[in-house]
Amino acid sequence: MTYTLAIGDRTYSSWSLRGWLLFAAFDIPFTERRAQMLTPGFAEMLKDFGLAKTVPALLVDDTYAVTDSLAIVETLAELEPDAGHYPSDPADRAMARNLVSEMHSGFTALRGACPMNVAHAWAGFVPDEAVLADLARLETLWAAARAPGRDGPWLFGQYTAADAFFAPVAARIAGYGLPVGADAMAYVDAHLAHGPFRRWRAMGIAQNRVMERYVLPFDQAPWPGPARLPAEAVTGMTPINATCPYSGDPVREDSLARINGTVIGYCNPFCRDKSVADPEAWPQTMALLAP
Repeated sequence: MTYTLAIGDRTYSSWSLRGWLLFAAFDIPFTERRAQMLTPGFAEMLKDFGLAKTVPALLVDDTYAVTDSLAIVETLAELEPDAGHYPSDPADRAMARNLVSEMHSGFTALRGACPMNVAHAWAGFVPDEAVLADLARLETLWAAARAPGRDGPWLFGQYTAADAFFAPVAARIAGYGLPVGADAMAYVDAHLAHGPFRRWRAMGIAQNRVMERYVLPFDQAPWPGPARLPAEAVTGMTPINATCPYSGDPVREDSLARINGTVIGYCNPFCRDKSVADPEAWPQTMALLAP
């Protein structure tokens, strides 16, 4: 079985993040197609994905397209039954599907007032009553799913599709400083520390695309996730490695980074920049820093 996933801009596209996590967080190999939203290239990319007009969109075995995130998760649960998209317990599985469906169709006030932006946080946003009502509903759902006795930080203990669907909401709560209780904030923090989420965000920072429609009239603030290891792009230095930790290709002179004092080489500037954005998101880079 082969999968090709179409996504938009990592910094802003919350639905793309959901679709991408359904693969990356469940260790399902896939090929990624990406285009900048609101450009001719975006529509051109989607021509290969059946009737798709939005992202994410999925092509299965180069044969048929799945053109909505809810359809994608149900298709993957069918085709990859051992991946763990839904809990094994029937009652938990039903609740997880309920949560995925409500996230898919609801929380319009929160989504409208707080567009996702994982590049940085915003300071000074004041939620209105509709946004506060959405937050209260989220806390009710999360508390119901995170029943006593579950192991792990996720809604059903182990990471499921429900967590993937709520990841962009966690980014909004963190990025806008929205008021939630301690238990809900612990769940948000679990998303911010989640390896696949951190890799998604780091790649968005490396791509460095700014869309004016997402620039809001607030002051920018530092991202509230885990602190980044000291890292910067450098030139004219000798790296400790001869091949890129991701591709195995030879290191290039224009793709060097100093991370926590160690100079590491990469095969292209993007590999360097995604590593500089968040070194600890990348096990391949961290392996080179290990004692």
